[in-house]
Order: sequence, then structure tokens, then C-alpha cells
Amino acid sequence: MKKVVCLGLLLLLCSACGEYNKILKSTDYDLKYTYAKKYFNEQQYSKSATLLEELVPIFRGTANAEESLYLLGQSYYGMKDYQTAAQYFKTYYTTYPKGEFAELAHFYAGYGLYMDSPDPQLDQSDTYKAIEELQLYLDFYPQSEKAAEAQKALFALQEKLALKELEACRLYYNLGTYMGNNYLSCIITAQNALKTYPFTKYREEFTFLMLESKYELAKVSVAERLQARYRDVVDEYYDYMNEFPHGKYVKQAKRFFDYANKRITGDF
Repeated sequence: MKKVVCLGLLLLLCSACGEYNKILKSTDYDLKYTYAKKYFNEQQYSKSATLLEELVPIFRGTANAEESLYLLGQSYYGMKDYQTAAQYFKTYYTTYPKGEFAELAHFYAGYGLYMDSPDPQLDQSDTYKAIEELQLYLDFYPQSEKAAEAQKALFALQEKLALKELEACRLYYNLGTYMGNNYLSCIITAQNALKTYPFTKYREEFTFLMLESKYELAKVSVAERLQARYRDVVDEYYDYMNEFPHGKYVKQAKRFFDYANKRITGDF
């Protein structure tokens, strides 16, 4: 019985392959398009993409031009080849800015790049491209059905960039005075990150790293800069406490404050 079932499946598979190869060789473009859509609906995206790659330039200027180009983008999207999909979606909305699928092409161009965005440790060029596309979508379609989904993806990408900056701050702090003043680099990086991503969930850690770096910077300063830098520590402590009075670094922050305040007043 098992042999009969396996043989049946093999014959069915061979029949499907034979059908596809026959369609590939056909010069009947309308028939090819029918099968391209059939394969797409069956989630056989590789087959639909192969047929559509041939048909899109042939259909240019015809009634099938818009839909075939959009389906080509969606076929690559279904294959999780988000970079190629984004290119076709951008080609679509650039060629047909008021086309039937323009809104969806804008969305999937950005959302596909969001799905393909690399880990924070890697180069973030594609993350910036995804942000640009999603922001473009929201600018054009602020009240659209997918606007909330696009906004959520946009925030996630911004948090990824904020995390990359946070990891740079952590690295600068850990390097300390190795081959230069890395505490100052940590402070500047954190300040710039908070200007760029003011609502990041990492805001408290950025703020504390600035306090911690100013504290360490003061400790290694030359005598004529000590007082000014310990005052910077005190000022940073108040900034931290005003914003995070019940934060997770309160005890450490208080210790930095006490130490700096004693150096200012001479009470040690």
C-alpha cells in the first residue's frame, strides 16, 4: 500500500514538473500569466517569480502591466527575498504613483526592509533604508489601515539604532582611558543618541552612563579641572534623579554624588 501511495505521489510530482516546464517553454503569454497567478495563489512563489520576470517587460504598456509588476514584488516577498521585493515595489510605486497597488507597494517596500534589517552589531545601512521607506509610506498614507503596523515597525527600527549607540557607549566606558579619553567619547555619544532618540527605552541607561563617565572622568582629571568636573557630576546626578527618581541605578548614582560633593566641599 505504501509503495502505491509513493508511486502516486511521484507521478503527481512529475506531472506538476512537466506542466511547469511546458508553461516555461510556451510563447502564449496570456497562458503564462494565468499560470503565474495560479502558482502565486498556491504559494509556489519561485515558479510565479520566474514566469513574471519574463512577463513584466513584455506586458509593459498593457492592461496587465501594473498587476504583473506588483505580483512579482509579492512573489519575492513570499520567498523572503525582501531586498529584491523592495526593489520591485519601489519600481511599481515610482512607475505608477497613483496605481491600484501603490499604497501596498509603499508599505511592503518598507516592511520588507524592516524584516531584513540586520542585528545591531552589524552595519545599519539597510535599517536606515527601511526607516526611509516606512516614513515615506506614513507621509503618503497617515490614515491607512496599515499605518499602525508601519509605525510599530518604525519604532522598532529606531530602537535598534538606539541600541547600537548604547553598545558604543558601553564600549567607550569599558575602554576608559585606554589609548585616549574614552569617557568623553561615551558622554558625547550618549548625548547625541538622546537627541536623536529622545523616547528610547534605553534612555535611563544612556543618562546613567553619562553620569558614570563624568564621575570617572573627574577622578582622572588634572588638579585645575577637578572642581569643575566634580560639579558636572553633581549636575548630572540631579538630571538623572529628576528624570528617574526610582530608577534602577539610584544607589550607584547617590554614591557618585556623595563622593563628588565631598571633593567640592573638601569634607573628606
